[in-house]
Parts: sequence; C-alpha cells; structure tokens
Amino acid sequence: MKFGQVIKIAYKNIVSNKLRTFLTMLGVIIGVSAVIALISLGQSASASVSEDVSSLGTTMVSVNIQGNTTTEEVVDYEEVLAFSEYDEVEAVSPTVSGTGTITNGTTSMDSVSITGVTPGYLEVQDASVSSGRFVLDIDQDNRNKVILLGSNVASELFGFSNPIGNDVKIDGNTFTVVGVLAEQGEELQGSVDDTVLLPFSTAQRFLEQTVVNTVDVKMASEEEVDLGMAKIEQFLYNQFSGDDSSYNVRNQSDVSDALTSITETMTLLLAGIASISLLVGGIGIMNIMLVSVTERTNEIGIRKAIGAKKKDILIQFLIEATLLSSLGGLIGVVIGIGSAELLSSILDMSIAISWVAVAISVSFSIVIGIGFGIFPANKAANLSPLEALRHS
Repeated sequence: MKFGQVIKIAYKNIVSNKLRTFLTMLGVIIGVSAVIALISLGQSASASVSEDVSSLGTTMVSVNIQGNTTTEEVVDYEEVLAFSEYDEVEAVSPTVSGTGTITNGTTSMDSVSITGVTPGYLEVQDASVSSGRFVLDIDQDNRNKVILLGSNVASELFGFSNPIGNDVKIDGNTFTVVGVLAEQGEELQGSVDDTVLLPFSTAQRFLEQTVVNTVDVKMASEEEVDLGMAKIEQFLYNQFSGDDSSYNVRNQSDVSDALTSITETMTLLLAGIASISLLVGGIGIMNIMLVSVTERTNEIGIRKAIGAKKKDILIQFLIEATLLSSLGGLIGVVIGIGSAELLSSILDMSIAISWVAVAISVSFSIVIGIGFGIFPANKAANLSPLEALRHS
C-alpha cells in the first residue's frame, strides 16, 4: 500500500469521530501547551531577575557583619569608612534600617521603611534628590533630626505641596524635611520611593541600633571588584580572628547567579510536572487505538484476506496514533504560545517564547504517539484473518 493512501485512510478514520478524536488528543494538547507556557514564563522570569540584579550595579558589593553585636562591636563605623582608602573602592555607604509610622498633621503612613545613611549613599546607590538637599557631614556629626522623603511618601503626606522645611513625626519624634528623593520606580530590593532617609548617626539612636551591620561598597570598576572584595574580606578575617562566619561579602553577580539557578530549577520542575499530561495523553491514545482495533476487526480481516501484509496493518495504526499525537501537539503549541502571551500581559512582564521548548514538546508528543501506538498496532497486525472475518 502506498504511503499517501495510508495517510488518507488514517485521516478519514480520525475525522469520522471528531469528538472522540478531540478527547483523545486532549491530554497531549494540555501537556504541550503547559510545557511551552511554563518554560517560556520561567525563562522570562529568569531574564527579568538577571536584569534587575544587573541594574543594581555590577560594581556593587554588599558587606554584612553579623559578628557586630550590642555587647561587642568588633568593626566600628570609622573602620568601615576606611574601606574607601583602598584603591579599588570608589565609595562606601554603611546603612541601618527599620520601620515606623510617619505622620504630617492628620495624614499618616504605617510601616514606612526608615534607612540611616551617610553622604556617600547617593554615589553608592546612584540615587538623586529632586528637591532640597541630601544628608551632609554636619548632620551626621551633630545627629541632626533631618529627613529626606521618598517620592511616594512625599506625595502621600503633602500632596502637591512643597514638603521642604516642614516637620513630620516618626513614632512621635519630630524631624525636619530637607529633601525629596527623585522617583526611581520598583527595584529588586524594593522601591526607594516608599522610603525615608535619616542621617546615619541619627537613625542609630532613633532605631536603637548602635553597631554597624550593613555596608554597601561601590568599586571603581568591574575589573577591580574581586581584588577589592579580597581586601575587605582579609580585613574582616583579621578583625574576627579567622571566624569567617561573622561576616559575608557578596557581589551582585553572586546574587544574580543564585537567583537565576533557582528560577531555572523551578522552571524545569514545573515543566516536568506539565510533561506528566503528555504521558496521560499517550495512555489515552493507546486506549482509543485499542478500541479502534476492536471496532475495525472485520475491516482488518478483509484487508488481510485481499493481500494486506502484517507490516501494512502495523504501519496503518502507527500512523493514526502518530497523527493524533502530532495534531494534538500542534494545537498545544498554539494554545501554549497564546497562554504565555496572556499570562505575560496579566503579570505585566515581557515574554520570550522558548522555541527549543516548542520543538522538544512537539517531538516528545510524536514520540508518545508512536510509543503508545505500538501495542494496539501490533495487536491489530497479529489478528488472524479468519478470526477477524468472523467478527461482525
């Protein structure tokens, strides 16, 4: 029998019962569409995380000093600022943070992020002031009770009025507004638009955090990051007498690699779960093909009686199973791409369709069709012509 004729017969048998054909392909359709949508979204999330981390600056280094406690401050404020003396370091910004309720008259905001900063914060964090001024050395030296408002905080408390020179209260303590930060939008580490900044020394007293635990360091260039980190680590290692569990020094690229690894693992896990639907779809194809063998027993007998060979029957049923899975796979591709686009719109994130995932899922669906079609095809091919003809 010619291959084209085999295809026509297979197509005729598939379209003769559209509802059963659709239900047979449903598992494959769901499996393929789920794999494509999840992998595409996972890869887009991974790319988004990498982009967000990169936006923080590849020359940014975070230093956390867990060994500093209220009973023992091994590394003090002056020693931290001395990091700026290294040739590889451009700027240093120790910070202290907490939360509080900020009010202006009858208007208030709860759980506002409070960060104590030094004048070096602007350079390290690449921030800017839209109006007023930033924290000065004199504010730090005298523990002045001045404050800078994030753009969202300023809008919430003062509306369209100019907040510069006005007083606000944080948990009952009065601070004078000296500046408003320029709007930056959402970032991986949170939005500075919802933050208020105090002089570092003022924040230490207000938040009752007298030791230095967090320091951000901006290196002069990407090429000098590793050497600068090594110098800082060596200093801390000596200060803590070799106890490297008392501190950690991390570059943003380390954070990026860790987050990317996590998102990739989650993507593969979700894709693996979605692939189970393909196996379920393959079982459905096998069941329907077995039913088809029973229904077409008489037809098989007639074909064998007029000269059809075992391989002709085997190929016929295998092609039908393959067509079912292939058609289901193609429909799944369309639904998967559409679902990914829809989800990206809902989640407000860019989407990058993984064509590798498309190719793999469609290929896998075809393999599923062939694999689960072998048993019913072999059963049909092995039917005795006489017994098949008696079945009517």
